[in-house]
Amino acid sequence: MKNTITVDLEDYYQVSAFNDAGAPTNWSSFSSRIENNTAKLLSIFDEHSSKATFFTLGWVAEKFPKLIREIADRGHEIACHSYNHRSVFSLSPEEFREDTRKAKRILEDLAGVPVFGYRAPSFSIKTNSPWAFEILTELDFKYDSSVFPIRHANYGWPLAPRFPFSIKTPSGAITEFPMPTVQWRGARAPIGGGAYLRLLPYWFTRWGIRHMNDSEGLAACLYLHPWELDWEQPRQSGSPSARLRHYFGLKGAELKFRRLLADFEVQPMIVLWHELYRDSPRVPQMLLSELGSGNGLKESNNTRKPSAEFPGKS
Repeated sequence: MKNTITVDLEDYYQVSAFNDAGAPTNWSSFSSRIENNTAKLLSIFDEHSSKATFFTLGWVAEKFPKLIREIADRGHEIACHSYNHRSVFSLSPEEFREDTRKAKRILEDLAGVPVFGYRAPSFSIKTNSPWAFEILTELDFKYDSSVFPIRHANYGWPLAPRFPFSIKTPSGAITEFPMPTVQWRGARAPIGGGAYLRLLPYWFTRWGIRHMNDSEGLAACLYLHPWELDWEQPRQSGSPSARLRHYFGLKGAELKFRRLLADFEVQPMIVLWHELYRDSPRVPQMLLSELGSGNGLKESNNTRKPSAEFPGKS
């Protein structure tokens, strides 16, 4: 089974953990490292003959148009990660619509192809912002990958399914690809990317992905940021928890990422979307109203696979 590999294309100073110092109005004052870090990432993908989905900030695309064209020219998918990296739940529906429309237009102009995928900054489509899915369908997105089906202080939709599902809105349907988790004794653990790839031992990440693939028949949506391959990046001030999430494990991240690409076959997310709908739809559906209320699809009612047995280290 092929998993999907995705990149959130943003620079080290644009992360939500450092919002106070790294507000969009201050971005131009930082020394950017995104071109060099993305070049390293593209080389790693080439070494492993892998293609990815790049969820790209519209601001980054405006600032570095040649970088976006190079990513697209090398066969990777360009998808949308908003324009200004503002959390969806902090915006009004109209603000979200305009931010997303602006970013999508910029990305399509540079890549020369339609943009079908969206990921919210910091997985910020939550139970208080399901209206975002209808706006995404209005803007002709085919899929979203913003839902993290866990409990977390800053994001998460704990009752969301762990498998891909289609959300029916008044404006049409959109497929949701949730972020990867394993379920053990009723609890869910995040795996497969970002801080979780850096914080967790690699043997656990590898086991979790294999369990999703082999025991549950689920493709894992793996993800990374270019700055995670750059342990020498400038240090920023922030809360102890923000600095821990951002800086811990940076030195070993590149090796872990290379091992992921060596251990698993990967593909862009749009390829998986086409596979799911190629012959006949194989994606459960739910109404937007059900998703917002926490009703509708529940994992326990829609999968016959058992919970994971926690592994020993191997």
